[in-house]
Amino acid sequence: MSLAPGDLLMLTWRSLRGNPVRSLLTTLGTLMGVAAVSATLNVGDISRAVIARRLADQEAPQVTAIPEWMGGNDWVSLQQSDIAYLQQRLPQAAVVSGLKWDGPREALFRDRRARPSFVAVDTDYLRSSGNRLQVGRFFTSADLAAYRPVAVIDQMLAASLFQDTPAVGEQVYVNRQPFTVVGVIHRKVNPESTNRDGLLLVSLSFYSALTGDRGMDAVRVRPKQLDQIKPLEDQVKTLMQQRYGGHRFYTWNNVEEILQQQDMLKLTSRALAAVGAISLLVGGVGIANIMIAAVTERTSEIGIRRAIGATQQEILVQFVLEAVLLSSMGGLVAIASVHGLTLLVAQQFDLPYQFNPRTTTVAMSSALLVGIGASLFPALRASRLDPVAALKE
Repeated sequence: MSLAPGDLLMLTWRSLRGNPVRSLLTTLGTLMGVAAVSATLNVGDISRAVIARRLADQEAPQVTAIPEWMGGNDWVSLQQSDIAYLQQRLPQAAVVSGLKWDGPREALFRDRRARPSFVAVDTDYLRSSGNRLQVGRFFTSADLAAYRPVAVIDQMLAASLFQDTPAVGEQVYVNRQPFTVVGVIHRKVNPESTNRDGLLLVSLSFYSALTGDRGMDAVRVRPKQLDQIKPLEDQVKTLMQQRYGGHRFYTWNNVEEILQQQDMLKLTSRALAAVGAISLLVGGVGIANIMIAAVTERTSEIGIRRAIGATQQEILVQFVLEAVLLSSMGGLVAIASVHGLTLLVAQQFDLPYQFNPRTTTVAMSSALLVGIGASLFPALRASRLDPVAALKE
């Protein structure tokens, strides 16, 4: 006679309760394996979140190239044509911009003073840096063509000079030269290296008209994809040295340290993944051994069930179901335990962690696969026992 699914599940549960020590040990093996997998996935999620947070806290990934000083008067001054030269030869570049540093300069507004970094830039500065406009506008092509004495400042300089007064439309004096503030940007800054008085930007065209210097100190190249930044850095250096034969260029990217940390975290995740796979394998071997022993111990029971009408499929499903139930219980306990421990560690060390349903799905899937895979051979063996021979055991 055929059993209803509910009756089959109840029979399976009673079989597990009949030997609690064996069931507990089997569950423990699965628990350790799934815990290792779940911990590995959580480490991977936290690692990616840490990298994303660090990238979000600084300017957009970019390569900066400046000519090296080779002594004496042998100095290269970059030109606007260098930007077009790089744009034509770097298809993986999202934007190329130029800038000129002029050091800290005293800026005056009424009776307030500050010494911001004074930098001349082109209209692509925001795109290359990843900073965003907070209020007002940025430089336009009309500003550059008309050599307008306009300036854009960052939030730190705005707070220092203007405090609660709106900055847009006001005039700031630098070396007695008035600049009309047309915009305020929110700049991502490095607290360890940034001028605390902020930043004052002017257009390259006005700077060249003011000083007579038409050159640039550096070019910045922002890649389309983060993983392109290292080869892009090498290409920028090669192209600039080809363009200025005999001169060397120094290049760097602003995410080198973050990329190194990312590589280290990837290696750590892979090592943990290997540990998790081994733990799952050990748990699977334990399940297989327990199930083989269970088939041997319950040969008479299998014979009786076959004699009263149980089908091979029901015997097979029962033994597989026993392993799946044990694996599921171990998996659920492992996921809950790892989640709780991860929350404690994340709160203690201020790590960005959120519960990820994908992690739970993968961990539980691995538990179920191990349970099914490890029990399949013993279950097949049990279902194929000859009823007459089984009853003689």
